[in-house]
Amino acid sequence: MAMIADVIKYEGDNSTFIWKHPSEDFNSLTQLIVHESQEAIFFMNGQALDLFGPGRYTLETQNIPIIGRLLNRITGDPSPFHCEVYFINKTEQMSVKWGTDSKVQYMEPTYGFPISIGASGEMSLRVEDSRKLLLKLVGTEDFLGQQKLAGYFRAFLMTRVKSYIAQVMKSDRISVFEIDEHMGAFSENLHRMLIPDFSDYGISLERFFVTNIVKPDGDRQYEKFKELHFRQYADIAEAKLRQQTDLIDAQTEAQKTVIASQAMATKRAQEGYTYQQERGFDVAEHAAQNEAVGQFTNMGIGLGTMAGVGGAVGGAVAGSINGALDGINSQPPQTTPPAATVFCENCGARLAPSAAFCDECGTAVPTDHTKCAHCGYEFERPGKFCPKCGTKRG
Repeated sequence: MAMIADVIKYEGDNSTFIWKHPSEDFNSLTQLIVHESQEAIFFMNGQALDLFGPGRYTLETQNIPIIGRLLNRITGDPSPFHCEVYFINKTEQMSVKWGTDSKVQYMEPTYGFPISIGASGEMSLRVEDSRKLLLKLVGTEDFLGQQKLAGYFRAFLMTRVKSYIAQVMKSDRISVFEIDEHMGAFSENLHRMLIPDFSDYGISLERFFVTNIVKPDGDRQYEKFKELHFRQYADIAEAKLRQQTDLIDAQTEAQKTVIASQAMATKRAQEGYTYQQERGFDVAEHAAQNEAVGQFTNMGIGLGTMAGVGGAVGGAVAGSINGALDGINSQPPQTTPPAATVFCENCGARLAPSAAFCDECGTAVPTDHTKCAHCGYEFERPGKFCPKCGTKRG
C-alpha cells in the first residue's frame, strides 16, 4: 500500500550535498518545507519538474504548474500521486579532503637525482546549479556526500595536480627540499585550473589548498641528499654566526678602549695635569726605580734633565727623583747646593747669579730667595712652600 505523507522536509546532515526523501507517494495537500540553505526538485515519471526555493508549500496543482498539466486529478477529492523529491544542500562545505593516488616522478633539479612525490590537501565545495548536478552526476541515486563527490572528481584532481606540480618544479627548478614554501602558489594556480572542471557539473570550487607534499622519507638516496643539503646550509649559518660574533667582539674591545681613554682623560682633568705631564711622571718613576747612575746615562737622562722634569711636574715628583738619587749606594750622598746657587720658583731652572728674572720662564726672582721669610730656614732645593714652617715662598 502506498504511504501517504503529510510533511516532506530535509532529514539529512550538513555533510550531504543531495538527499532523496524516502517517500514517493504524496497526497496533493502534503506540506513541503524547504530551509533557507536548500532547494528541492520534484521528479515525476522520471522527469525533473519544478524547483522549489526556501519556504513552505502545499502540494496542490495550482501551486505546481508543471505537475498540474501532467496530473489528471479528480476534482473535490484529494488523491495521492507518485513523484520523488530531492533536497539539495546549498551551504559551502569545507574540509573536503583530496589526495593523489600515486606519486609524481620527476628529476630533482638541484642535485639531479630522480624522485617521487605525492600531494594532498583540502577543498571547499558548494552546489551552484542544483538541476545540473542532479541530472549529470547523481542520476537515480538517493544520496551524495562529500567523499562520494570527491571520488567523482578524483580523475580531474589527479591529472591536474600531478602534471602541474611536475611541470612547475621542472621549469622553475624548485628543489624538493624547498618545495614547502611554494605550496601557497601551488594552491592558487591549481584552484584556477580546476574551477571549470567542477563548474561543468554544477559545483562551485570555492577554495582549494595543497597542505602537504609527500616526500620519499626513508629512501636511501633521498636521505643522502637531504643530509647533504641541510649540512651545506648549516655550515653557511655557522660561518655567518662566527663572523657576527667576531664583529661583536671587535666592537666590544673598541668600546672598552674608548671608555678607558675617556676615563683617563676625566682623571687627568680632575687631578689637573696633561698627557705630557703624565709621561713626565712615568719617566721620573722609572728613573727612581734604577739603582745606578750608569743606568740614567744609558737611558739618555742626565741629572739636569731630571731636575727640569721635576720642575715641570711639580715638587712631589721632583722630591721622588731626588730621593731616588739619594738612595744610590755607589754614589756619595747628595750635597747641599752652594748658597750662591738658586733656582726659579716657577719652573725650577737654575738661575744665573744676581738674575732678576728667570731666563727659562721669565718669572721675577725674589730678592731673598734662599731663606724663609718667616722662620729663616735656608732652602736647599726649589719649592713653593717652606719645608720647616709651611710658609708659601714668595
